[in-house]
Amino acid sequence: MKDLAPFYANVQSHYDLSDEFFALFLDPTRTYSCAYWDKPGYTLEQAQLAKIDLALGKCDLRPGMTLLDIGCGWGSTMLRAMDRYGVDVIGLTLSRNQFDYVSAQLDQRRGGPRGEVRLQGWEEFDQKVDRIVTVGAFEHFRAERYPDFFDFAYRTLPDDGTMLLHTIVVYGPDHLRANGLRWTRSDLAFMRFIRDAIFPGGQLPLPTGTALRGVREYAQEAGFTVSRIQALQAHYAKTLDHWAGALKRERDRAIALSDEQTYLTYITYLAGCADQFRAGRLDVMQFTCTKNASMPV
Repeated sequence: MKDLAPFYANVQSHYDLSDEFFALFLDPTRTYSCAYWDKPGYTLEQAQLAKIDLALGKCDLRPGMTLLDIGCGWGSTMLRAMDRYGVDVIGLTLSRNQFDYVSAQLDQRRGGPRGEVRLQGWEEFDQKVDRIVTVGAFEHFRAERYPDFFDFAYRTLPDDGTMLLHTIVVYGPDHLRANGLRWTRSDLAFMRFIRDAIFPGGQLPLPTGTALRGVREYAQEAGFTVSRIQALQAHYAKTLDHWAGALKRERDRAIALSDEQTYLTYITYLAGCADQFRAGRLDVMQFTCTKNASMPV
């Protein structure tokens, strides 16, 4: 994949805004993806750890394995995998801030499984690993790279390999019509705002499809069996509500760390996305992709 350059500039324009700014609304683990309230009384931190456990629990991890975390963020999934499953972990991020933060976290650890973070995209990774987890990174890959990504994952894993892919998805026309939903002009304007002001270069995949392929079909074409798809739509709406509420409470500090326009942009983004998930146009799903050893490598 050396001919494919990772989208460093697009990712850094968002994630390298300021670690301190993100810490104002994220939980203490700095997990920046959908939480999972499998128990209603959970705090945001507890729900985030439950989501990480949900994802890792689908990876069939065993001590001594090496897990590749693509889009490792601020390292919460890496650390959880090392502590709970006894696996070595390689984390990839395109964010300089996240790389520095995770490096410092790993430097403080002594003994136990090995952890390594790299300022590197999957396009530049050329090692074999036992399992792959990717949470909230697929939205940055873009559709023209989906076949390359799934081919990469299939080649990187052993015959019994598993990849857990957690991503936001957008529903297609058939699903929207079947559920009495549609995109209004204001909805489409909001999605353009997200693309231009928050996640430049980002693109949301379909979950499944026929005429237009979804995540499931791309995975299957590469040789994976998609053994489970779990939707977490309501959980992400609740997560976004928590984030928006926390940022509003920290308004003055947020403006001091950035400026008023940045604060307003993020409030609009978080609250507006929660509305889209509640309306049913967007979802977030975990795809459990297991390798079919009969397929050619």
